[in-house]
Amino acid sequence: MYLTSPSAIRAIAAKHGFTFKKGLGQNFLTSGEVLEHIADAAEIEYGAVEIGPGFGVLTAALAERAEKVVAVEIDERLIPVLAETLMEYDNVKVINADVMKTDMAELLKSEFGDKRVSIAANLPYYITTPIITMLLESRLPVKNIVVMVQKEVAERISAEPGTKDYGAISVLCRYFTKPELICVVPAELFVPKPKVDSAVLRLKVLEKPSVSVSDEKRFFRTVKAAFSQRRKTLLNCLASNFPYGKPALTEALESVGIDPRRRGETLSLEEFAALSEKL
Repeated sequence: MYLTSPSAIRAIAAKHGFTFKKGLGQNFLTSGEVLEHIADAAEIEYGAVEIGPGFGVLTAALAERAEKVVAVEIDERLIPVLAETLMEYDNVKVINADVMKTDMAELLKSEFGDKRVSIAANLPYYITTPIITMLLESRLPVKNIVVMVQKEVAERISAEPGTKDYGAISVLCRYFTKPELICVVPAELFVPKPKVDSAVLRLKVLEKPSVSVSDEKRFFRTVKAAFSQRRKTLLNCLASNFPYGKPALTEALESVGIDPRRRGETLSLEEFAALSEKL
């Protein structure tokens, strides 16, 4: 596709007087191969939603696989650009909006009815965790969420318990989804070139959460507490976040088979669930 050509990207930018905003994470992909990996990973059944379409290169690939694509773009300067680059696709609707201020449940219902969709996005670092958290906690009728993010962020999201990258975002994503690293994308494959490599990550949304808890807010409060001070023991982290006192917390931990001297990054989702229920 011509939109993956660096010269074409620069020509379109020049034609529309468009300048790339670093703050919006505007780095456009120049690899057709990676583009195909992202679009294929979405496993579209009917429709797709794209967050941050940029110049529309991924949008076009999604449109070739879906009956309908809705692209949500925050930068109003890109609306006329997208009108030009996507003019041959009559199954694409572009919405100028901030996805974090958009009622996504209502958007999906109005655009796709009761059909499950796939979500694709190239997310800038600063907004990655808030957007993923919002999408998952909203419990949208979504099959897959395929995101291109900074490589280190992808490694944290997909991290296994007991590894240095495992954290609260890892638990959140494993609670709602099955994370899978699709491919690494070198910085050289973007215009403008970012300072770090990226990676494509697929979050296959589960029909029900991976562990059963009676109170999700308490579960995630427990998880956040456990990772609040990574160098401290689980007991000390919990004591700083719950008003129970160390003797009671020690008893709670030991009663579910967790050594109080362990650290949060060593706990599995099942252990977090058992601890949450005990608390």
